[in-house]
Amino acid sequence: PDGGWGWMVLLATIVVMALTLAFPSCVGIFYTDLQNDFHASNSATSWVPSIMTSVLHAGGPLCSVLVGRLGCRKTVMLGGVLSGLGMAASSFTQSIGQLFFTAGIVTGLGFCFSFQPAITILGHYFVRRRAFANAMSSMGTALGLCVLPVLGNYLHSELGWRGSFLVLGGVLLNCCVCGAVMRPLQLSKRQRQTLMNHGPRQPEEENGQRETGRLRRIWSFLLDSLGKHMAFDQLCHNARYRAFAIGLTWMMLGFVVPLIYLVPYATAHGMEQTQAALLLSILGVVNIIVRPGFGIVFNMPWFKGRHVYVFASALLVNGLSNSICCAGSDFTVLVIYVVVYGLSMSVVGSLMFTVFMDVVEMSRFPSALGLVAVMESVTLLIGPPLAGALVDGTGQYFHVFFACAVVVASAALFLIVSFRLLDRKPSQCAPGLGESPGRRTEADVAPGCLYKSVPTEGDAEKASPPAAERSTS
Repeated sequence: PDGGWGWMVLLATIVVMALTLAFPSCVGIFYTDLQNDFHASNSATSWVPSIMTSVLHAGGPLCSVLVGRLGCRKTVMLGGVLSGLGMAASSFTQSIGQLFFTAGIVTGLGFCFSFQPAITILGHYFVRRRAFANAMSSMGTALGLCVLPVLGNYLHSELGWRGSFLVLGGVLLNCCVCGAVMRPLQLSKRQRQTLMNHGPRQPEEENGQRETGRLRRIWSFLLDSLGKHMAFDQLCHNARYRAFAIGLTWMMLGFVVPLIYLVPYATAHGMEQTQAALLLSILGVVNIIVRPGFGIVFNMPWFKGRHVYVFASALLVNGLSNSICCAGSDFTVLVIYVVVYGLSMSVVGSLMFTVFMDVVEMSRFPSALGLVAVMESVTLLIGPPLAGALVDGTGQYFHVFFACAVVVASAALFLIVSFRLLDRKPSQCAPGLGESPGRRTEADVAPGCLYKSVPTEGDAEKASPPAAERSTS
Protein backbone atom coordinates (compact mmCIF):
# COMPACT_ATOMS: atom_id res chain seq x y z
CA PRO A 1 0.00 0.00 0.00
CA ASP A 2 0.79 3.72 -0.17
CA GLY A 3 2.69 3.49 -3.44
CA GLY A 4 3.56 1.33 -6.43
CA TRP A 5 0.55 0.26 -8.45
CA GLY A 6 -1.60 2.26 -6.03
CA TRP A 7 -0.82 5.40 -8.04
CA MET A 8 -2.36 3.79 -11.13
CA VAL A 9 -5.42 2.84 -9.09
CA LEU A 10 -5.62 6.44 -7.89
CA LEU A 11 -5.48 7.70 -11.47
CA ALA A 12 -8.22 5.27 -12.51
CA THR A 13 -10.36 6.38 -9.55
CA ILE A 14 -9.96 10.03 -10.61
CA VAL A 15 -11.31 9.19 -14.07
CA VAL A 16 -14.19 7.17 -12.61
CA MET A 17 -15.15 10.06 -10.32
CA ALA A 18 -15.02 12.44 -13.30
CA LEU A 19 -17.37 10.25 -15.32
CA THR A 20 -19.85 9.46 -12.52
CA LEU A 21 -20.24 12.07 -9.78
CA ALA A 22 -19.89 15.08 -12.09
CA PHE A 23 -22.17 13.78 -14.82
CA PRO A 24 -25.64 14.54 -13.34
CA SER A 25 -24.74 18.22 -12.90
CA CYS A 26 -24.03 18.53 -16.62
CA VAL A 27 -27.53 17.43 -17.59
CA GLY A 28 -28.50 21.07 -17.04
CA ILE A 29 -26.96 21.86 -20.46
CA PHE A 30 -29.76 19.84 -22.11
CA TYR A 31 -32.41 21.01 -19.65
CA THR A 32 -34.24 23.42 -22.00
CA ASP A 33 -34.21 20.98 -24.92
CA LEU A 34 -35.70 18.22 -22.78
CA GLN A 35 -38.43 20.59 -21.64
CA ASN A 36 -39.29 21.60 -25.19
CA ASP A 37 -39.16 18.13 -26.76
CA PHE A 38 -41.24 16.43 -24.08
CA HIS A 39 -43.38 19.48 -23.18
CA ALA A 40 -42.44 19.00 -19.51
CA SER A 41 -42.45 21.44 -16.59
CA ASN A 42 -39.39 22.43 -14.55
CA SER A 43 -40.41 20.01 -11.83
CA ALA A 44 -40.88 17.07 -14.23
CA THR A 45 -37.63 17.68 -16.13
CA SER A 46 -35.63 17.98 -12.92
CA TRP A 47 -36.55 14.37 -12.08
CA VAL A 48 -34.02 13.16 -14.69
CA PRO A 49 -30.82 14.29 -12.86
CA SER A 50 -32.62 13.74 -9.55
CA ILE A 51 -33.33 10.05 -10.19
CA MET A 52 -29.85 9.58 -11.65
CA THR A 53 -28.16 11.02 -8.56
CA SER A 54 -30.52 9.25 -6.17
CA VAL A 55 -30.00 5.81 -7.72
CA LEU A 56 -26.24 6.47 -7.77
CA HIS A 57 -26.45 6.53 -3.97
CA ALA A 58 -29.39 4.20 -3.30
CA GLY A 59 -27.70 1.30 -5.09
CA GLY A 60 -25.06 1.16 -2.35
CA PRO A 61 -26.27 -2.06 -0.64
CA LEU A 62 -26.62 -3.90 -3.97
CA CYS A 63 -23.18 -2.64 -4.93
CA SER A 64 -21.81 -3.93 -1.62
CA VAL A 65 -23.22 -7.39 -2.41
CA LEU A 66 -21.60 -7.35 -5.85
CA VAL A 67 -18.26 -6.27 -4.40
CA GLY A 68 -18.45 -9.22 -2.00
CA ARG A 69 -19.27 -11.63 -4.84
CA LEU A 70 -17.26 -10.27 -7.76
CA GLY A 71 -14.65 -8.00 -6.23
CA CYS A 72 -14.06 -4.30 -6.89
CA ARG A 73 -12.54 -4.69 -10.36
CA LYS A 74 -15.42 -6.57 -11.99
CA THR A 75 -18.05 -4.42 -10.28
CA VAL A 76 -16.51 -1.21 -11.66
CA MET A 77 -16.43 -2.70 -15.15
CA LEU A 78 -20.07 -3.82 -14.85
CA GLY A 79 -20.98 -0.26 -13.85
CA GLY A 80 -19.24 1.11 -16.93
CA VAL A 81 -21.27 -1.18 -19.20
CA LEU A 82 -24.58 -0.24 -17.50
CA SER A 83 -23.99 3.52 -17.56
CA GLY A 84 -22.88 3.45 -21.20
CA LEU A 85 -25.89 1.42 -22.31
CA GLY A 86 -28.23 3.62 -20.27
CA MET A 87 -27.11 6.85 -21.89
CA ALA A 88 -27.08 5.29 -25.37
CA ALA A 89 -30.64 4.04 -24.87
CA SER A 90 -31.67 7.51 -23.65
CA SER A 91 -30.99 8.96 -27.07
CA PHE A 92 -33.88 6.88 -28.48
CA THR A 93 -36.50 7.67 -25.83
CA GLN A 94 -39.86 9.10 -26.90
CA SER A 95 -41.20 10.32 -23.53
CA ILE A 96 -39.94 11.83 -20.30
CA GLY A 97 -41.01 8.65 -18.48
CA GLN A 98 -38.74 6.51 -20.64
CA LEU A 99 -35.91 8.93 -19.92
CA PHE A 100 -36.53 8.46 -16.19
CA PHE A 101 -35.80 4.75 -16.63
CA THR A 102 -32.87 4.82 -19.08
CA ALA A 103 -30.97 7.92 -17.94
CA GLY A 104 -32.21 7.90 -14.36
CA ILE A 105 -32.30 4.29 -13.18
CA VAL A 106 -30.03 2.35 -15.57
CA THR A 107 -27.32 5.02 -15.90
CA GLY A 108 -27.54 5.94 -12.22
CA LEU A 109 -27.11 2.30 -11.19
CA GLY A 110 -24.10 2.03 -13.48
CA PHE A 111 -22.60 5.10 -11.84
CA CYS A 112 -23.12 3.50 -8.42
CA PHE A 113 -21.41 0.24 -9.44
CA SER A 114 -18.41 2.20 -10.75
CA PHE A 115 -18.06 4.88 -8.08
CA GLN A 116 -18.37 3.04 -4.75
CA PRO A 117 -15.99 0.09 -5.47
CA ALA A 118 -13.41 2.56 -6.80
CA ILE A 119 -13.46 4.46 -3.49
CA THR A 120 -13.38 1.18 -1.54
CA ILE A 121 -10.32 -0.27 -3.27
CA LEU A 122 -8.54 3.09 -2.97
CA GLY A 123 -8.99 2.86 0.80
CA HIS A 124 -7.20 -0.51 0.73
CA TYR A 125 -4.33 0.73 -1.43
CA PHE A 126 -3.65 3.82 0.73
CA VAL A 127 -3.40 3.82 4.52
CA ARG A 128 -0.72 6.28 5.66
CA ARG A 129 -1.44 8.61 2.71
CA ARG A 130 -5.20 8.06 2.78
CA ALA A 131 -6.15 11.72 3.27
CA PHE A 132 -3.98 12.72 0.32
CA ALA A 133 -5.33 9.90 -1.87
CA ASN A 134 -8.95 10.77 -1.09
CA ALA A 135 -8.32 14.45 -1.81
CA MET A 136 -6.69 13.60 -5.13
CA SER A 137 -9.49 11.19 -6.10
CA SER A 138 -12.09 13.86 -5.35
CA MET A 139 -10.29 15.98 -7.94
CA GLY A 140 -11.97 13.69 -10.48
CA THR A 141 -15.30 15.37 -9.76
CA ALA A 142 -13.67 18.72 -10.50
CA LEU A 143 -12.14 17.33 -13.67
CA GLY A 144 -15.56 16.16 -14.79
CA LEU A 145 -17.12 19.53 -14.02
CA CYS A 146 -14.39 21.16 -16.07
CA VAL A 147 -14.45 18.89 -19.13
CA LEU A 148 -17.99 17.49 -19.38
CA PRO A 149 -19.79 20.88 -19.74
CA VAL A 150 -17.47 21.92 -22.57
CA LEU A 151 -17.85 18.53 -24.25
CA GLY A 152 -21.61 18.51 -23.69
CA ASN A 153 -22.04 22.05 -25.04
CA TYR A 154 -20.01 21.20 -28.16
CA LEU A 155 -21.95 17.99 -28.77
CA HIS A 156 -25.22 19.84 -28.14
CA SER A 157 -24.44 22.43 -30.79
CA GLU A 158 -23.29 19.81 -33.31
CA LEU A 159 -25.57 16.82 -32.70
CA GLY A 160 -28.47 17.96 -30.51
CA TRP A 161 -29.36 16.32 -27.24
CA ARG A 162 -30.05 12.88 -28.72
CA GLY A 163 -26.74 12.63 -30.54
CA SER A 164 -24.98 14.01 -27.47
CA PHE A 165 -26.46 11.31 -25.22
CA LEU A 166 -25.36 8.62 -27.68
CA VAL A 167 -21.76 9.89 -27.75
CA LEU A 168 -21.67 10.39 -23.99
CA GLY A 169 -22.77 6.78 -23.59
CA GLY A 170 -19.63 5.73 -25.45
CA VAL A 171 -17.53 8.02 -23.26
CA LEU A 172 -18.91 6.37 -20.11
CA LEU A 173 -17.64 2.98 -21.30
CA ASN A 174 -14.18 4.19 -20.29
CA CYS A 175 -15.16 3.18 -16.74
CA CYS A 176 -14.54 -0.40 -17.92
CA VAL A 177 -10.93 0.48 -18.72
CA CYS A 178 -10.50 2.10 -15.32
CA GLY A 179 -11.96 -0.96 -13.63
CA ALA A 180 -9.46 -3.20 -15.42
CA VAL A 181 -6.63 -1.14 -13.88
CA MET A 182 -7.92 -1.78 -10.34
CA ARG A 183 -6.24 -5.12 -9.84
CA PRO A 184 -6.67 -6.59 -6.35
CA LEU A 185 -3.97 -6.59 -3.73
CA GLN A 186 -2.52 -9.99 -2.87
CA LEU A 187 -3.43 -11.33 0.55
CA SER A 188 -0.76 -11.81 3.18
CA LYS A 189 -0.32 -15.24 4.76
CA ARG A 190 -1.94 -14.01 7.97
CA GLN A 191 -5.00 -12.75 6.10
CA ARG A 192 -5.40 -16.03 4.22
CA GLN A 193 -5.39 -17.88 7.56
CA THR A 194 -7.99 -15.44 8.93
CA LEU A 195 -10.25 -16.07 5.95
CA MET A 196 -9.81 -19.82 6.32
CA ASN A 197 -11.03 -19.52 9.90
CA HIS A 198 -14.19 -17.92 8.55
CA GLY A 199 -14.73 -20.56 5.90
CA PRO A 200 -17.80 -22.73 5.30
CA ARG A 201 -19.74 -24.02 8.29
CA GLN A 202 -19.28 -27.61 9.42
CA PRO A 203 -21.91 -30.21 8.51
CA GLU A 204 -23.07 -30.46 12.13
CA GLU A 205 -23.87 -26.73 12.13
CA GLU A 206 -25.75 -27.03 8.84
CA ASN A 207 -27.72 -30.04 10.13
CA GLY A 208 -28.59 -28.10 13.25
CA GLN A 209 -29.89 -25.25 11.17
CA ARG A 210 -31.98 -27.60 9.01
CA GLU A 211 -33.80 -28.75 12.10
CA THR A 212 -34.89 -25.19 12.89
CA GLY A 213 -36.88 -25.00 9.67
CA ARG A 214 -36.62 -23.32 6.31
CA LEU A 215 -38.30 -20.05 7.32
CA ARG A 216 -35.86 -19.51 10.15
CA ARG A 217 -32.90 -20.08 7.83
CA ILE A 218 -34.29 -17.59 5.34
CA TRP A 219 -34.89 -15.05 8.11
CA SER A 220 -31.35 -15.55 9.45
CA PHE A 221 -29.95 -15.13 5.96
CA LEU A 222 -31.82 -11.85 5.50
CA LEU A 223 -30.63 -10.54 8.86
CA ASP A 224 -27.04 -11.56 8.13
CA SER A 225 -27.19 -9.90 4.71
CA LEU A 226 -28.58 -6.69 6.18
CA GLY A 227 -25.96 -6.70 8.90
CA LYS A 228 -23.18 -7.26 6.40
CA HIS A 229 -24.22 -4.88 3.64
CA MET A 230 -26.09 -2.26 5.69
CA ALA A 231 -24.19 -0.97 8.72
CA PHE A 232 -27.17 -0.64 11.05
CA ASP A 233 -24.97 -1.64 13.98
CA GLN A 234 -22.77 1.36 13.26
CA LEU A 235 -25.81 3.61 12.99
CA CYS A 236 -27.09 2.40 16.37
CA HIS A 237 -23.87 2.18 18.38
CA ASN A 238 -21.35 4.49 16.67
CA ALA A 239 -22.38 8.05 17.64
CA ARG A 240 -19.85 9.71 15.33
CA TYR A 241 -21.00 7.73 12.33
CA ARG A 242 -24.62 8.47 13.20
CA ALA A 243 -24.02 12.22 13.45
CA PHE A 244 -22.03 12.29 10.21
CA ALA A 245 -24.67 10.23 8.38
CA ILE A 246 -27.50 12.52 9.49
CA GLY A 247 -25.50 15.63 8.56
CA LEU A 248 -24.65 14.30 5.10
CA THR A 249 -28.24 13.23 4.45
CA TRP A 250 -29.59 16.69 5.29
CA MET A 251 -26.77 18.38 3.35
CA MET A 252 -27.59 16.50 0.15
CA LEU A 253 -31.04 18.07 0.05
CA GLY A 254 -29.42 21.27 -1.23
CA PHE A 255 -25.79 20.50 -2.05
CA VAL A 256 -26.12 19.41 -5.71
CA VAL A 257 -29.20 21.46 -6.62
CA PRO A 258 -27.25 24.68 -7.44
CA LEU A 259 -25.11 22.78 -9.96
CA ILE A 260 -28.23 21.54 -11.75
CA TYR A 261 -29.94 24.94 -11.85
CA LEU A 262 -26.95 27.19 -12.49
CA VAL A 263 -27.09 26.96 -16.30
CA PRO A 264 -30.92 27.35 -16.51
CA TYR A 265 -30.69 30.31 -14.09
CA ALA A 266 -28.06 32.04 -16.22
CA THR A 267 -29.82 31.42 -19.55
CA ALA A 268 -33.17 32.54 -18.13
CA HIS A 269 -31.61 35.96 -17.49
CA GLY A 270 -30.36 36.39 -21.04
CA MET A 271 -26.90 34.80 -20.84
CA GLU A 272 -25.72 32.81 -23.85
CA GLN A 273 -25.62 29.03 -23.54
CA THR A 274 -21.86 28.98 -24.14
CA GLN A 275 -21.20 31.46 -21.33
CA ALA A 276 -23.53 29.61 -18.98
CA ALA A 277 -21.74 26.30 -19.63
CA LEU A 278 -18.43 28.10 -19.07
CA LEU A 279 -19.49 28.76 -15.47
CA LEU A 280 -19.43 25.03 -14.71
CA SER A 281 -16.03 24.74 -16.39
CA ILE A 282 -14.69 27.58 -14.22
CA LEU A 283 -16.00 25.71 -11.20
CA GLY A 284 -14.12 22.62 -12.34
CA VAL A 285 -10.89 24.53 -12.99
CA VAL A 286 -10.98 26.03 -9.48
CA ASN A 287 -11.36 22.54 -8.02
CA ILE A 288 -8.55 21.10 -10.12
CA ILE A 289 -6.14 23.86 -9.11
CA VAL A 290 -6.74 23.80 -5.36
CA ARG A 291 -7.55 20.17 -4.51
CA PRO A 292 -3.99 18.78 -4.81
CA GLY A 293 -2.77 21.46 -2.43
CA PHE A 294 -5.58 20.73 -0.01
CA GLY A 295 -4.72 17.04 -0.19
CA ILE A 296 -1.13 17.71 0.86
CA VAL A 297 -2.17 20.09 3.64
CA PHE A 298 -4.86 17.83 5.10
CA ASN A 299 -2.41 14.92 5.24
CA MET A 300 -0.31 16.82 7.79
CA PRO A 301 -0.31 15.41 11.37
CA TRP A 302 -1.97 18.55 12.81
CA PHE A 303 -5.23 17.74 11.01
CA LYS A 304 -5.56 14.26 12.55
CA GLY A 305 -8.77 14.34 14.54
CA ARG A 306 -9.77 17.71 13.09
CA HIS A 307 -10.86 16.63 9.62
CA VAL A 308 -14.56 16.78 10.47
CA TYR A 309 -14.34 20.38 11.73
CA VAL A 310 -12.55 21.55 8.59
CA PHE A 311 -15.15 19.66 6.53
CA ALA A 312 -18.07 21.27 8.39
CA SER A 313 -16.56 24.77 8.21
CA ALA A 314 -16.08 24.46 4.45
CA LEU A 315 -19.65 23.17 4.16
CA LEU A 316 -20.89 26.26 6.01
CA VAL A 317 -19.07 28.55 3.56
CA ASN A 318 -20.40 26.48 0.68
CA GLY A 319 -23.97 26.90 1.83
CA LEU A 320 -23.70 30.63 2.45
CA SER A 321 -22.06 31.16 -0.96
CA ASN A 322 -25.38 30.31 -2.65
CA SER A 323 -26.75 33.62 -1.41
CA ILE A 324 -24.38 35.40 -3.83
CA CYS A 325 -26.70 34.43 -6.68
CA CYS A 326 -29.45 36.45 -5.02
CA ALA A 327 -27.34 39.61 -5.53
CA GLY A 328 -27.46 39.45 -9.33
CA SER A 329 -27.38 37.28 -12.42
CA ASP A 330 -24.74 38.93 -14.62
CA PHE A 331 -21.64 37.01 -15.63
CA THR A 332 -19.26 38.75 -13.17
CA VAL A 333 -21.44 38.01 -10.15
CA LEU A 334 -21.86 34.37 -11.15
CA VAL A 335 -18.11 33.97 -11.70
CA ILE A 336 -17.52 35.23 -8.14
CA TYR A 337 -20.14 32.74 -6.97
CA VAL A 338 -18.60 29.72 -8.71
CA VAL A 339 -15.11 30.62 -7.42
CA VAL A 340 -16.27 30.81 -3.78
CA TYR A 341 -18.49 27.77 -4.24
CA GLY A 342 -15.63 25.89 -5.93
CA LEU A 343 -13.11 26.63 -3.18
CA SER A 344 -15.42 25.42 -0.44
CA MET A 345 -16.57 22.47 -2.54
CA SER A 346 -12.91 21.45 -2.94
CA VAL A 347 -12.47 21.12 0.81
CA VAL A 348 -15.77 19.27 1.21
CA GLY A 349 -14.93 16.83 -1.57
CA SER A 350 -11.36 16.33 -0.36
CA LEU A 351 -12.39 15.39 3.18
CA MET A 352 -15.73 13.61 2.84
CA PHE A 353 -14.37 10.07 2.48
CA THR A 354 -11.46 10.77 4.81
CA VAL A 355 -13.92 11.63 7.59
CA PHE A 356 -15.88 8.50 6.68
CA MET A 357 -12.78 6.35 7.13
CA ASP A 358 -12.03 8.13 10.42
CA VAL A 359 -15.36 7.25 12.01
CA VAL A 360 -15.76 3.60 10.87
CA GLU A 361 -13.45 0.63 10.52
CA MET A 362 -12.11 0.06 7.04
CA SER A 363 -13.60 -3.44 7.08
CA ARG A 364 -17.06 -1.86 7.54
CA PHE A 365 -16.49 1.00 5.09
CA PRO A 366 -18.38 -0.50 2.09
CA SER A 367 -21.48 -1.28 4.17
CA ALA A 368 -21.28 2.03 6.08
CA LEU A 369 -20.99 3.95 2.81
CA GLY A 370 -23.84 1.91 1.38
CA LEU A 371 -26.19 2.76 4.26
CA VAL A 372 -25.41 6.48 4.10
CA ALA A 373 -25.83 6.35 0.33
CA VAL A 374 -29.35 4.95 0.78
CA MET A 375 -30.16 7.68 3.31
CA GLU A 376 -28.78 10.35 0.98
CA SER A 377 -30.73 9.00 -1.95
CA VAL A 378 -34.01 10.13 -0.37
CA THR A 379 -32.96 13.77 -0.09
CA LEU A 380 -31.14 13.67 -3.42
CA LEU A 381 -34.33 12.35 -5.03
CA ILE A 382 -36.65 15.04 -3.68
CA GLY A 383 -34.25 18.00 -3.74
CA PRO A 384 -34.27 18.94 -7.47
CA PRO A 385 -38.02 18.35 -7.95
CA LEU A 386 -38.78 20.52 -4.89
CA ALA A 387 -36.55 23.20 -6.40
CA GLY A 388 -38.35 22.81 -9.73
CA ALA A 389 -41.71 23.20 -8.02
CA LEU A 390 -40.38 26.33 -6.31
CA VAL A 391 -39.40 27.77 -9.69
CA ASP A 392 -42.76 26.84 -11.24
CA GLY A 393 -44.59 28.47 -8.33
CA THR A 394 -42.57 31.70 -8.07
CA GLY A 395 -41.19 32.09 -11.59
CA GLN A 396 -37.80 33.06 -10.11
CA TYR A 397 -34.68 30.90 -9.89
CA PHE A 398 -32.98 32.83 -7.10
CA HIS A 399 -35.41 31.35 -4.53
CA VAL A 400 -33.78 27.98 -5.19
CA PHE A 401 -30.29 29.26 -4.31
CA PHE A 402 -31.57 30.94 -1.15
CA ALA A 403 -33.26 27.72 0.00
CA CYS A 404 -30.06 25.74 -0.70
CA ALA A 405 -28.07 28.23 1.38
CA VAL A 406 -30.33 27.64 4.39
CA VAL A 407 -30.30 23.83 4.05
CA VAL A 408 -26.55 23.35 3.56
CA ALA A 409 -25.54 25.91 6.22
CA SER A 410 -27.85 24.30 8.78
CA ALA A 411 -26.33 20.86 8.04
CA ALA A 412 -22.85 22.31 8.62
CA LEU A 413 -23.86 23.81 11.95
CA PHE A 414 -25.39 20.48 13.00
CA LEU A 415 -22.09 18.66 12.29
CA ILE A 416 -20.00 21.23 14.19
CA VAL A 417 -22.24 21.16 17.26
CA SER A 418 -22.67 17.36 17.24
CA PHE A 419 -18.97 16.50 17.00
CA ARG A 420 -18.11 19.20 19.53
CA LEU A 421 -20.46 17.59 22.04
CA LEU A 422 -19.14 14.10 21.23
CA ASP A 423 -15.53 15.25 21.73
CA ARG A 424 -16.38 16.45 25.22
CA LYS A 425 -17.48 12.94 26.21
CA PRO A 426 -14.79 10.45 27.32
CA SER A 427 -14.16 7.92 24.56
CA GLN A 428 -12.14 4.73 24.57
CA CYS A 429 -11.73 4.60 20.82
CA ALA A 430 -11.16 8.15 19.62
CA PRO A 431 -7.96 9.98 20.57
CA GLY A 432 -8.32 13.48 21.91
CA LEU A 433 -7.77 16.43 19.62
CA GLY A 434 -4.47 17.17 21.23
CA GLU A 435 -3.16 13.63 20.92
CA SER A 436 -1.19 12.22 18.08
CA PRO A 437 -2.93 9.02 16.96
CA GLY A 438 0.31 7.63 15.63
CA ARG A 439 1.78 7.39 19.15
CA ARG A 440 -0.95 5.10 20.44
CA THR A 441 -0.36 1.38 20.73
CA GLU A 442 -2.74 -1.54 21.07
CA ALA A 443 -2.30 -1.39 24.82
CA ASP A 444 -3.60 2.18 24.93
CA VAL A 445 -6.97 1.51 23.35
CA ALA A 446 -9.89 -0.75 24.00
CA PRO A 447 -10.21 -3.99 22.00
CA GLY A 448 -11.84 -3.50 18.63
CA CYS A 449 -10.88 0.17 18.39
CA LEU A 450 -7.99 -0.28 15.98
CA TYR A 451 -9.17 0.15 12.42
CA LYS A 452 -7.73 -2.40 10.04
CA SER A 453 -7.82 -2.74 6.29
CA VAL A 454 -9.23 -6.21 5.68
CA PRO A 455 -10.49 -7.96 2.54
CA THR A 456 -14.04 -8.52 1.41
CA GLU A 457 -15.03 -12.17 1.09
CA GLY A 458 -15.57 -12.16 -2.66
CA ASP A 459 -12.21 -10.51 -3.23
CA ALA A 460 -10.53 -13.05 -1.00
CA GLU A 461 -12.01 -16.00 -2.82
CA LYS A 462 -10.53 -14.75 -6.06
CA ALA A 463 -7.22 -13.60 -4.62
CA SER A 464 -8.60 -10.10 -4.74
CA PRO A 465 -8.22 -6.67 -3.08
CA PRO A 466 -7.23 -5.62 0.36
CA ALA A 467 -3.98 -4.62 1.74
CA ALA A 468 -1.82 -6.07 4.42
CA GLU A 469 -3.32 -5.38 7.82
CA ARG A 470 -2.39 -1.93 9.03
CA SER A 471 -3.68 0.03 11.97
CA THR A 472 -5.09 3.47 11.20
CA SER A 473 -6.69 5.99 13.43
